[in-house]
Amino acid sequence: MTTTSPTKRGGTRVGVQKFGTFISGMVLPNIAAFIAWGLITALFIETGWLPLLGIDASWVQQLGGWSRDEDVVNAGLVGPMITYLLPLLIANTGGRMVYGVRGGVVGTIATMGVIVGAGIPMFLGAMIVGPGAAWVMKQVDKMWAGKIKAGFEMLVDNFSGGIVGAALAVFSFFLIAPAVTAISNFLETVVNFLVVSSLLPLASVFVEPGKILFLNNAINHGVFTPLGTIEAEKTGQSILFLIEANPGPGLGILLAFSIFGVGLLRASAPGAILIQFVGGIHEIYFPYVLAKPLLVLAAIAGGATGVLTNVIFQSGLRAPASPGSIIAILAQTPPGSFVGVILSVVFSAGVSFLVASVIIRSGRKRDLEAVAAGDTALADAVAKNAANKGRDSQVGSLLGASGGAAYAGSTAPEGTTVTRPISSIVFACDAGMGSSAMGATVMRNKIKKAGIEGVTVVNQAIANLDGGADLVITQRELTQRAEEKSPNSMHVSVDNFMGSPKYDEVVAMLESQKNAEK
Repeated sequence: MTTTSPTKRGGTRVGVQKFGTFISGMVLPNIAAFIAWGLITALFIETGWLPLLGIDASWVQQLGGWSRDEDVVNAGLVGPMITYLLPLLIANTGGRMVYGVRGGVVGTIATMGVIVGAGIPMFLGAMIVGPGAAWVMKQVDKMWAGKIKAGFEMLVDNFSGGIVGAALAVFSFFLIAPAVTAISNFLETVVNFLVVSSLLPLASVFVEPGKILFLNNAINHGVFTPLGTIEAEKTGQSILFLIEANPGPGLGILLAFSIFGVGLLRASAPGAILIQFVGGIHEIYFPYVLAKPLLVLAAIAGGATGVLTNVIFQSGLRAPASPGSIIAILAQTPPGSFVGVILSVVFSAGVSFLVASVIIRSGRKRDLEAVAAGDTALADAVAKNAANKGRDSQVGSLLGASGGAAYAGSTAPEGTTVTRPISSIVFACDAGMGSSAMGATVMRNKIKKAGIEGVTVVNQAIANLDGGADLVITQRELTQRAEEKSPNSMHVSVDNFMGSPKYDEVVAMLESQKNAEK
């Protein structure tokens, strides 16, 4: 058996991916809380669904934090959740990423200083102070590591954590809160300027290519979600939630492949549409764009069209739509924005379809000849662009032909062999959710069908790898980062989490291992 490792490539791209993963890693695990806040807002605020339907009982007013009686003051759920709950969850998650539970606790304490000192939703402050305070606590603990007398460990740990947390909370209140408030106000001013000047569609020039480079989670949940949540708290909705999450551009590209594509790209596109548009897993269309890099122009044109439509109709969402499914988007759309939001999806899909159709048809003859000759040019193009994250099994068959070493029982083209039994397999991706979860499901089904027992298959974010896995499977572009996090594990690079031929070879290796144990 071999491990398939890509050529070592560090540099700016890997560094940006790491930073983006860290930022989005603080928000993604807490998306359910954002959605909960959005649902509560949509139902109970004065302009929410229940009051608009004539249901304005006292309990609705209490939950929404409003009252028709000027003498009655209701805190409700909406305000406290966005002011305290969401930032503190982000801070705790960021602190845990740096220094485990202890870091999460100290980071949360320190972030309270930013929240109270600023008086506004402090998402940016939570992203800075949470992991920052955890790092400080980690350095403080190093000062007396191994020097504490037996029996005094708990006393020292509790008081040192409390003292550091309290000190950082005061520091954050007086120094960090004003600075972060100024930054937040500046960013808000920039966004407002772009909206008023109708320049916000230009964001698609950076957003759409960034998505293809595995920065989609960082862009959406690291930038737009915090800024959009603050705007939604003030106005009831935000256009920022739809800049990256709009499924229209991907839908248009996949429709163009369904009609004008050739070979497996055309055959797999209809199934990919269902996963992308309804399931909300946008990354399924990335291999299609990378097979023809010019299609990034279609994605940009479609994305800009969707943003412009929302600017014109002044439409947006109440809370993040995650995943970016049309179902999630409609669920978070306020009553007055349905027309704009729906048209933004339709128009963006239409524009991306038209641009993609021209690009695909311009090379159709050449593609047909390549398919007839058994050429792997399309698959090779995906491998060279090395940022794909496809989902459909038929696309996986194509991508599997893109080159790279594969498992072949005990054969070792690169001279490496199995060094320990395989009992745990981890599928790792950027966020540890959609794509890796789907790959883990495919592998579990294959292992179960083969009658192999005693092998666990789970999915994780690369940042959460702890070195305990026997085998780590990642998308090719992310393998280097996985190797850094789990250097003692065996690593396998695949082009497609949903259907790589290497899965069958891993199963064959497990069967050989099983037979050898008998």
